[in-house]
Order: sequence, then structure tokens, then C-alpha cells
Amino acid sequence: MTIRVVIVDDQGMVRSGFGVLLNAQPDIEVIGEAVNGEEGLRRVAELRPDVVLMDVRMPVLDGLEATRRLLADGAVDAPKVLMLTTFDLDDYVYEALRAGASGFLLKDASAAELSDAVRIVAAGDALLSPSITRRLIAEFSRLGGPRAPSRKRLAELTERETEVLGLVARGLSNGEIAARLVLAEQTVKTHFGRILMKLDLRDRPQAIVYAYEVGLVRPGD
Repeated sequence: MTIRVVIVDDQGMVRSGFGVLLNAQPDIEVIGEAVNGEEGLRRVAELRPDVVLMDVRMPVLDGLEATRRLLADGAVDAPKVLMLTTFDLDDYVYEALRAGASGFLLKDASAAELSDAVRIVAAGDALLSPSITRRLIAEFSRLGGPRAPSRKRLAELTERETEVLGLVARGLSNGEIAARLVLAEQTVKTHFGRILMKLDLRDRPQAIVYAYEVGLVRPGD
């Protein structure tokens, strides 16, 4: 199945460069472009892509607000959003993940990194580098304390699922969690899928945000 992509960036060189690299892949097709978030929302509504490459900083409507609006209704068929940024430790990491972005990609990414990133988020996984995860944890440390009003939904998780969620929030991959808990990696994936379903969460970034906000894990744990 071909992954359909829309690129939203105010820099023409970024749009054209990424377009050429992605269209060279047999399983990826760039079906549209936009120069700002407002135009991006219109193009996404018109074209219904699988993945949106969204620049953080743009005129008219920035990538954060565009992502919030795009994913606000929680539609099952909403595209995955991969934020484009110049710096790995962008100030907007926390807000972008809260808005529902599935991860971050540096604008100087190689062709392989770019295509792999699109495939990863299209498959429903998150693209969070260790430095991004550390940045997220640091932001929670700065904000201090749980921010969510209730831990009620946590009670729906089994003891093992709660354990897996805690390790996900610490930035461990499925493979690392499997090794830590002496489980098959597919078993970890199954547990995490049930976690998302029970907590009504979209993906890994949302699960990490949720775990910190309810205080399941705390910075420095």
C-alpha cells in the first residue's frame, strides 16, 4: 500500500527536496504541498493523506496550532503528523506532542531517515529520539507535579500493562522493555496496544504525556 504524504512548510527548498526524496520511494507518494498551516489544513481536508510533514514555525498559522486543529476531533482516519524542525531540542516539543504529533524529524535528515520516519509514523508508531524523550521529561520536571485531574483510567490497566506504560514513559523501546521484563517483543506490542485502547490514547507520545501527567512516573525516576 502506498503511503500518501502532504508536506507543509514555508520553505520551497524543503518542500521540493523532501518531495523528490519521498517520491523516489516505491511505497511513498507526495500528493500535495502547502506553504503554511492554514493552507495545510485545507489541503489535508481535500486530499486525505496518511502522513503530514508539518513545519513547526510558519507564517499565518504555525505547525502547532495546525496540528491541534487537525487532530482535535480525534477522528480515526486523521493523518499522522510528523513535525519538521531545525533543532532536535526544539522549544515546542512538549506542546507538539500534546497536540497529537507522532514525532519529530530534523530538516537535514538523510533520504533513508526521511523515508523511514514516514513509514514508522504511518504504521502507527512514534518517532521519538532519546534526546526528544529527555527534553519531554525535562519539561515535565520544570512544570512540576501531575497535571491531569484524575488517575481513574489507570485502574483499567492490569499490573503488567501498568508496568509496560511506566517503561514506555521512561523512553524504552519495545525491544528494551521485552528484555527488561523477559517477554517476547510481540507480547510487549500486544500489551501496549491494549494500553492505548483502554486509555483512549492515539500513540506512544500521547502515552508518555499521559503517564507523566497522572504521576505514574516522575522526572528522575
